[in-house]
Amino acid sequence: MKILRIFNNNVVLAREDGGEHREVILTGRGLGFQTKPGQAIDPANIVRTFVPDDGRDPDNFGAMVAAIPPEHLALAEQALEAGRTQLPIPRSAALSVALADHLSYAIKRLQDGIRFEYPLRAEVSHLYPAEFRAAQHILKHVNATLEAPLDDDEAVSIALHLVNAGFTGGDMSSTYQMTGVFTQLFDVLEQAAGRPIDRDTVNAARFITHLRYFFVRANSGKQLDEGAGKLRSAIRDSYPDAYSTALRLQNVLELRLGEPLAEDEITYLTLHVARLIDEQRD
Repeated sequence: MKILRIFNNNVVLAREDGGEHREVILTGRGLGFQTKPGQAIDPANIVRTFVPDDGRDPDNFGAMVAAIPPEHLALAEQALEAGRTQLPIPRSAALSVALADHLSYAIKRLQDGIRFEYPLRAEVSHLYPAEFRAAQHILKHVNATLEAPLDDDEAVSIALHLVNAGFTGGDMSSTYQMTGVFTQLFDVLEQAAGRPIDRDTVNAARFITHLRYFFVRANSGKQLDEGAGKLRSAIRDSYPDAYSTALRLQNVLELRLGEPLAEDEITYLTLHVARLIDEQRD
């Protein structure tokens, strides 16, 4: 491999030899020290290789890696491996670097005596229980290496990083938006049902999973369009109350996303609403 750009003494941008000639971010002690673009790299000096994914700009991604202390990059990767004992966390350079960046900032905040409160703890623990449990495991691993442990609420932000990696694969703002919309949708459901909705049930989990994939579809412009006209009519006639509630959910989603829902999406929303409401009556 040859160096394309030097970020600092320990981080460089390089192009792989052979194959796809990918641009990759390499870290290792002294990789960039007294070197210049075009110079070959000794593979023995490479500690980590990050392949920019999700269409990320290699130069911007490399600059982000260079801003994170190497020990925090290592800590994030080790912690993610610990989390994988609880959840099949995707192997993503973006996730590793995003988590390292978060941990690095959280550690610095703690050292400076600054503490954050995460108001989304209840929502995250209910909406993403698997990711939250994995995040708690990750945080436990991180805290075992620190002299002063991070607050338990850091698991909230870590869980959102895991959700982001698994479903949106991009900007964290999408995950925060998604979480806020989920909370609003459950408020609508509870108003329609006239009682709290238990979010720990199987049908609630199915509904949340459906919504998460809906966000992926909506963001990529690929809403469900299966021509389920007959099914739509049958479901609407069989579950009129659920259909009415689904229309309210439709209004929320269209207002928040700024685009109309496909008819098939409304049909499947109706099915999930019917299951949830029936489950609460049992």
